[in-house]
Amino acid sequence: MKKIDAHLADYAHYHQTSGNVACHFVGIPLIVFGLLAMLRAVPLTSVGGFTVTAAEVVVLLSAIYYLTLDVALGGAMVLLSCIFDAGAVVVANAWIGLAAFVIGWIFQGIGHAKYEKKSPAFLKNFVHLLVGPVFLINEATKLRPIEHPRAL
Repeated sequence: MKKIDAHLADYAHYHQTSGNVACHFVGIPLIVFGLLAMLRAVPLTSVGGFTVTAAEVVVLLSAIYYLTLDVALGGAMVLLSCIFDAGAVVVANAWIGLAAFVIGWIFQGIGHAKYEKKSPAFLKNFVHLLVGPVFLINEATKLRPIEHPRAL
């Protein structure tokens, strides 16, 4: 079994209800956008008149990780990360990023408390903080088959 398949199957175990997954489809994009919007406020260097921020470094490092797991899902994640980063450039406000980040986590909490009635996967394995976005892409695209546990 490939590493990505193991990650997705384990993550699916913590996300069996449609209500929780729906909350994640709202919460995770808000968290990713919010994180990138906040990291845009951290300039690192300038290259050819372009300011490189912590957001671009996070996008680059996560792209490497995602592409090593699976090229198709990784490519989709890179594309979405670039779109979220571009949105963060347009918004250009760390406070809006913080608000999106907090609201995203509220959706995550509601999903697990109200629908799943199970702790989030990242409490068991911090890698799931990175697996969540790819899980949602896979749920939307069905690029990789996942053996989903039965719904509660």
